Amino acid sequence: MALAAAGAAIVPAATMLAPAEPAAAQARSGDLDRAVAALRGISTMRADFTQTDRAGNSARGVMTLKRPGKIRFDYGKDADLLVVSNGRSLYMIDYAVNQVERWPIRNSPLGALLDPNRDVKQYGTLVPTGSSDVISIDVRDPDRPEFGRMNLIFVRNPNAPGGLQLTHWVALDAQNHRTTVRLANHRYGVAVPESTFRFDDPRRSSRRPR
Repeated sequence: MALAAAGAAIVPAATMLAPAEPAAAQARSGDLDRAVAALRGISTMRADFTQTDRAGNSARGVMTLKRPGKIRFDYGKDADLLVVSNGRSLYMIDYAVNQVERWPIRNSPLGALLDPNRDVKQYGTLVPTGSSDVISIDVRDPDRPEFGRMNLIFVRNPNAPGGLQLTHWVALDAQNHRTTVRLANHRYGVAVPESTFRFDDPRRSSRRPR
């Protein structure tokens, strides 16, 4: 699999919410509040990720997250691809063809994780999972279908911020490119320098990111 295709998918599905009984709906509303609090409780985080596209092709690397709005998907020093958000825009840098693509954070399904102005509770819908330890949230703006959608999956973990740990997500962009990203080996509160979210622009330099 070309890493560029994987990166395009990561920045571009969820099961729709079934009708709920009133008591269950009230309980799930509390879970939505807890999930929002868990996301907001992450100051910094590193985790290993495995990214899989709809054809079953996979890529691996390390994800670094820093609020507000910064993220880096590092596919390794020998990879030609890098995905970075500096808090305002999300960039996909392809060093194989010296190309940089840019999206405002709000225009990507990853806005559910990164955009400080995106209200996950406002746009999120709880999806039944069949387990009280698993919380699934479908995030999409019905007025902006071009922004795509994202299904966030949490499990209860007392060692994670807010008692919930984000284990994976499924992103679906406006072109129906579906990508699943699974996280492992979460590390919270790690020191993350601002330089993590900078990159060498291949349009001006032949240097690769370190």
